[in-house]
Amino acid sequence: MSRCYRMKVTVQHYVRAHVREIVAAMSEEWEFESDTFPKMDQPLPDELSALGTSSLCGGESEEEFAERLSQAVWKANQGYCHVEVQATYLDVDPPSTIHSPSMDDYRQWKETAA
Repeated sequence: MSRCYRMKVTVQHYVRAHVREIVAAMSEEWEFESDTFPKMDQPLPDELSALGTSSLCGGESEEEFAERLSQAVWKANQGYCHVEVQATYLDVDPPSTIHSPSMDDYRQWKETAA
């Protein structure tokens, strides 16, 4: 069963030289609105943010999605950066929740990915 979500993702302290790879990685993991990403011909912001509405499928939880997206961003960034995922469940009207994997989560992912 799929569940419809609005995801707001914020990335801070990223390596600016990897911004294209980060945007591509994020776009592979979720259907973000293309106009939420920075214009590459303009100065890059200190914080990347993206919005998008799609569905979590196959029983994936918000936490699992946040972990999957963070790992894709870390890989594209070639190192840790702060990733925050605000998930708003759209099928009903509950409050949204925020997930932000830590540096320890990054280290654990890095150890298992090696």
